[in-house]
Amino acid sequence: MAEELEKYLKAGRIAVRLKDEIPRIVKVGVPLLEVCERLERMTFELNAKPAFPLNIGVNEVTAHYTSPANDERTIPEDSIVKVDVGAHLDGYIADTAVAVALNPEHEDLVLSAETALQSAIAVMRPGVKVSEVGAVIEKTINRFGYRPIKNLMGHRIERYSLHTGKSIPNVAGIEAGRLEEGEVYAVEPFSTSSGAAGVVRDAAETFIFRYNRERRLRSQDASALLDHIRREHRFLPFASRWLSSKLPLPSFDSAFKELVDSRCIIPYRVLVEASGFPVAQAEHTVIIEKDGCRVIT
Repeated sequence: MAEELEKYLKAGRIAVRLKDEIPRIVKVGVPLLEVCERLERMTFELNAKPAFPLNIGVNEVTAHYTSPANDERTIPEDSIVKVDVGAHLDGYIADTAVAVALNPEHEDLVLSAETALQSAIAVMRPGVKVSEVGAVIEKTINRFGYRPIKNLMGHRIERYSLHTGKSIPNVAGIEAGRLEEGEVYAVEPFSTSSGAAGVVRDAAETFIFRYNRERRLRSQDASALLDHIRREHRFLPFASRWLSSKLPLPSFDSAFKELVDSRCIIPYRVLVEASGFPVAQAEHTVIIEKDGCRVIT
């Protein structure tokens, strides 16, 4: 366990360095693709690997957006930008996120998510019901005059598995067991306007995928691409743009489509706030310890 803990702590230190860079590069007019590639490249330079593609969500875009290879979108004026970044060492993951308000009107919304995160961390210890953590998050966000996103949750982390087992709700009333010593969680409150739906819905776009299963495939290119995915990413999410250089076009497109159609890989749909209101996010990775929890990011 000592070796595992050290890898978690080192991954956490790297994730913090990545997060510290975010406010310096998230500026009006900057291409979203530049933010993604710069922070992912920095992860490798710090001798780790991305635990998932950099997620960058502008305004109502809440989760699972990463730039495709040809992305021409830029950061708009007066926006709120959520950047979710993860690093891993030998599969030991640190996951963290921050929201940048490019309009002062969004600063309280950001503060509500950040304060809810700190309030949640303060009550996390062995034996505490995850529903109690959700109640604290909801109460804190409501105190600011906002509402949490009720169908998004924090998640337990294990080696090479970003989402596994128990979840950490952002609202009260969701029973999902108790925290146990030694467990690792990503805690991530999302807050939005009191007048919003307070839920996310699937958008049509998908730019992030995950290995799912083996299956006999028609083409050798698809088999080779699946072998690469399984070897390089295991069950961790990856971006389609990470793979487009692995096979020459047009064979890449047909091979990738075959993997999706056969469900050898499965997509993460981009999630947006259902009523179009802006969303803030804050996130830390914590390890449950005997008398509380240790924040590693």
